[in-house]
Amino acid sequence: MIDKKLFDKISWKMPGLDIEKESFDRIDKEAGSRKANWSDSEWKVIRRLIHTTANFKIIDHIKFSNNPIEAGLNAINSGKVIYSDSNMIKSGLSVFKLQQFNEIYTRESIRCYIADSKVAQIAKEKKVSRALTAVEYAKELIDDAIVLIGNAPLALAGIIRLAEEENIRPALIIGMPVGFVNVIESKELLYQSDIPYISIEGRMGGSPLAVATLHALMEPYL
Repeated sequence: MIDKKLFDKISWKMPGLDIEKESFDRIDKEAGSRKANWSDSEWKVIRRLIHTTANFKIIDHIKFSNNPIEAGLNAINSGKVIYSDSNMIKSGLSVFKLQQFNEIYTRESIRCYIADSKVAQIAKEKKVSRALTAVEYAKELIDDAIVLIGNAPLALAGIIRLAEEENIRPALIIGMPVGFVNVIESKELLYQSDIPYISIEGRMGGSPLAVATLHALMEPYL
């Protein structure tokens, strides 16, 4: 049986924006002095990730390097192509928010080749993952692009290899692959690079977090 008294504890008349504001206020309060370790723009990214996961451990594992927020905003303002390793990222990114920085953005500005038939065929022939094949297939596009990796560690490792061997350099990498195989190693490759990046240490990550990061990067300026 449902305890009907619980209905009285629900804030039924809170609009969505009010719920979000209240959530952020509670996150700020619970984070306490840990906020002081970050700049305001960095904290807004971290807070958005906590809001997405309800996981305060992210505070201790988020990494910003090589001025990624400035690099990312410059790239968005310039209308740089966005490369993603999953269609979930492509579907989840807000074109409306991107258009506030540069009106040329459309859904097709967000490129993902994981389901491309040519990529699938090449991956089958080479006996490698589609995520890695997609990176190699799109390498010229990835150069100077905004890259979001939320699923495939091999996609991240492949991009760092391209940077090392062919001087293909994204404007920003949001490197948050999740899982158990190649995850830590691919992130360590990212950390040793001089490409601007935002990442989460260890096995944590996921496409929703990559999307939330880019949205949070933009929100202070909308």
